[in-house]
Amino acid sequence: MGRPRIRDYDELRRHLLDAAGRLLAEEGPQALSTRRVAQEVGASTTAVYNLFGDKAGLLQAMFLEGFARLADEFAGVSSDGDPEADLMALGHAYRAAARANPHLYDLMFGRPVAGFRPDEAALAQIQGTFETLTRAVARCMEAGRFAPADPYDLAVQLNALVHGLASLELRGALGTTVQAERHWRISLENTLRGCRQPLITDGPPQP
Repeated sequence: MGRPRIRDYDELRRHLLDAAGRLLAEEGPQALSTRRVAQEVGASTTAVYNLFGDKAGLLQAMFLEGFARLADEFAGVSSDGDPEADLMALGHAYRAAARANPHLYDLMFGRPVAGFRPDEAALAQIQGTFETLTRAVARCMEAGRFAPADPYDLAVQLNALVHGLASLELRGALGTTVQAERHWRISLENTLRGCRQPLITDGPPQP
């Protein structure tokens, strides 16, 4: 199979990225060859090279695709409704993106393939998702819902919370889907409730 027709480009690209993600998640990095990925979708290695250049290009495309899908989930969340409700909805959108794309999650936030590091352009490209979170936090502060603080600092903490919850859920450590949903809801509600109090920032260690 040579260069895909324009009308087939997006579909084939998505199938190849999903196939590569599944191979990585299920069989490990040793299974992730351009030939194997192509075989998974009934294409040829030529199609992979035309779309991604090489294996490194494929990995970077997988990395970016994961964040693009996260951005798509975030785009469905209101940014002009109740500030706290919108922020809570972003947390649940993060969960939805992780559950829909578990095969890309480790590559987005970990280093399952030795030697792979996204380049500076890729890292800059994914900043939009974190900026969405930071803006949502800032809205809560501007509305007087949260105690004054640096929105970036709080966004880092909330990002760590949802990342930890998602990682545990994808590994089955939060129980059933219903149990996991309860953990998400309680964790987010308690954390947002705590944000109404002044945050601990720099200062001497507490006794």
